[in-house]
Amino acid sequence: VTQMEFEKEDANPHPWPCALDGAEAMVICTSAVPQISKLSVLKAMLKIPVNVITKKKAINFRDLQFKYRPGQYPEKVDYIGQKKQIDLAKKLGVKHVVVVSSMGGTDESNFLNSIGKDKNGDGHGDILIWKRKAERNLCVSGLQYTIIHPGGLIDTEPNQMELILDVDDRLMKNEKKSISRADVARLCIASLTESGGKSVSFDCIGRELAEGEEVKSAEETLKAFIDSGVTCDYTLGPSGM
Repeated sequence: VTQMEFEKEDANPHPWPCALDGAEAMVICTSAVPQISKLSVLKAMLKIPVNVITKKKAINFRDLQFKYRPGQYPEKVDYIGQKKQIDLAKKLGVKHVVVVSSMGGTDESNFLNSIGKDKNGDGHGDILIWKRKAERNLCVSGLQYTIIHPGGLIDTEPNQMELILDVDDRLMKNEKKSISRADVARLCIASLTESGGKSVSFDCIGRELAEGEEVKSAEETLKAFIDSGVTCDYTLGPSGM
């Protein structure tokens, strides 16, 4: 999608696959993915004996360094790439766009924003900032939207935890902030059937069920949240965006 040139329609009036014609909804799950530095892993392993002797954690995961592959930086993937997909949605006549983003977008100092930067703060990082900028672009696009901010993604079976929805990173205060990838997928599907034509942006995590407690469906949980009229406040977050 990032290679499509919508501004040059005279050269190619149909730059997207014909199979997309007539699509009514679009679900965007793209994200820049950092690669771990092998050198940082080696350095962390060499510190293990000293850390054990001094009764510290064997490995401090904050010592590990990550970087993005050239051309796959957050600005390119999470902002420019998503903006291109939103432009494509307009061209296709899509009515509803669902975006899977991330919690933490209101906090410029979130650890995830440091990934891809050096000690001086230079480099290609700020993934949550670029994601939030893309979300704001969608909010003013004129399209119906559902923006989902999941907590930490884990690989567990769906329908095993209660889905907790909230806004503006309030759930970041919770000790456990994870959610099953399968449950996020359920929320995406529910967004297409239960939105009632309303746009909404929310955060989500999973909560372990008490013994004998029944789990509510994603459809029931999302509909109740949308009916509450609550949505994320995009005046919050890093300034100058």
